[in-house]
Amino acid sequence: MNNQITILGAGAWGTALAVLYADKGPVTLWCRRAEQAKRISAARENVDYLPSVALPDNIIVTHDRGALQQAGIILAAMPAQHLPTILQELKNDLPTAAPIIICSKGIHVETTLLLPDAVAQIVAPPNPIAVLCGPNLAAEVARGLPAATTIAAKDETLARRLAEALRTPSFRPYASTDITGVALAGALKNVIALAAGMVIGAGLGENARAALVTRGMAEMMRLGLAMGARMETFMGLSGMGDVMLTGYATTSRNFSCGYQLGQGKSLDDVLSERKSVTESLASIRPALALAARYDVELPICHAVADILDNRINVGAALAQLMARPLKVE
Repeated sequence: MNNQITILGAGAWGTALAVLYADKGPVTLWCRRAEQAKRISAARENVDYLPSVALPDNIIVTHDRGALQQAGIILAAMPAQHLPTILQELKNDLPTAAPIIICSKGIHVETTLLLPDAVAQIVAPPNPIAVLCGPNLAAEVARGLPAATTIAAKDETLARRLAEALRTPSFRPYASTDITGVALAGALKNVIALAAGMVIGAGLGENARAALVTRGMAEMMRLGLAMGARMETFMGLSGMGDVMLTGYATTSRNFSCGYQLGQGKSLDDVLSERKSVTESLASIRPALALAARYDVELPICHAVADILDNRINVGAALAQLMARPLKVE
């Protein structure tokens, strides 16, 4: 069985995964841009996205599609909205039957599909699809700090095989067959983290953040159950675990973006200072489209969309949420 790891995408997460798995043997880190591959390869460091982390010598940084032919396991770590397009471009260069593990988190805007469904339309069959999602900050994973995650595939045997192949002394994957729940949790936790950052940035307090995160979890579960996901998935690493991390870690891209918006910065100003993608900004509207399709209420997600569209400020949005009719929990 070929377990040679190839990573598509040299952002912070893709680079961190390459460093993580370098102890297992040669790792290929494929860059979409040739100039990026040359720069990282020469410096042995990804200065733009993961500075101060040295790349081991057995990480092959390349833009050459021919290098993809040796892949046994493919980790797709490109931004969510670019993922289907890039895989469409690369599908004839990928080894037949090599599993593709989606490491991005989001909902595809053009199709309003969860990422595994959007990717499956392009590469499956013959390439089986899995999702890796959990409370994993790239910088900590690259430093070898302990972390756990979920790897989901429809086939339990595949999920277990991938979990075993991607296990390291510092990184513990748990297998799941709830690929819908894991993918949805990864997308919506970003929106919850964005909202949590807004609340703290606006000075509305820890009580408000805790309430918002908890009720955000309830929204995530309502939509997930309507889509056929399992409740326990949202209590696990890809759900509650990732919400806890991104809703409270100041280094989280989604939380920090929300924090700046809560302080009164414009979205354009916030994004102008960033190189990395803030996935929640693209996921919020397709999430609402899914909610409408499944007749599920997502009041926090609606409030976030209204704030992003400058229809309301953070304080007024929270006041509206507080004024909603009382319900039994």
